[in-house]
Amino acid sequence: MKKDYPVPAGYLERETEVKKSRFIARVAPVGSRDEVKDWLEQAHRDHPDARHVCWAYQIGRPGSAAEAAMNDDGEPSGTAGKPILWVIQHKDMGDVLVMVIRYFGGIKLGAGGLVRAYAGAAEAVLSAVERVVQTPMLEVSVTLTFADEQPLRHWCDMQGATVESVEYGEWVRARVRVPEHLQDAFTDFCHAQKLDYSLAR
Repeated sequence: MKKDYPVPAGYLERETEVKKSRFIARVAPVGSRDEVKDWLEQAHRDHPDARHVCWAYQIGRPGSAAEAAMNDDGEPSGTAGKPILWVIQHKDMGDVLVMVIRYFGGIKLGAGGLVRAYAGAAEAVLSAVERVVQTPMLEVSVTLTFADEQPLRHWCDMQGATVESVEYGEWVRARVRVPEHLQDAFTDFCHAQKLDYSLAR
């Protein structure tokens, strides 16, 4: 059975300084590439004069992430995005984006100095951010009668599942988010109630 995994509880920012260069590190929880893009656009809006906005993210379970990427944004290859991603992986956190915004202070840091500076900035913000446990969820589509809606809602309330949406027609169609580890229990409930269900696409 897959286990839950920690994700950032919310947005946080921390600033460090290395030889007059400012490194503003931001962490944010993300679940998709679109969310990553939104956060990066926000960083560029907030800091239009910054020399670099370097970043890395990891979506999914730490150690077997569904997706990960990084960007040096003009810094020498491997000196910014890679150390940020390494710190994320070391922290064993999923669904996380770290951006480091740099204002150049006039003193060159060299490749080794840049790696240490970006890793240090990522470390500072990831050490400070609160963590919450992310429970992997399944989206399920259920077809039921009007009489079955209340038992379904009751089961969801008791088990930590949520009814996301309901459409009423000849039949009731509900979209339900079920914790992944309760898939078998939900299947048993649907069979007992004679409900038609399928994993949502």
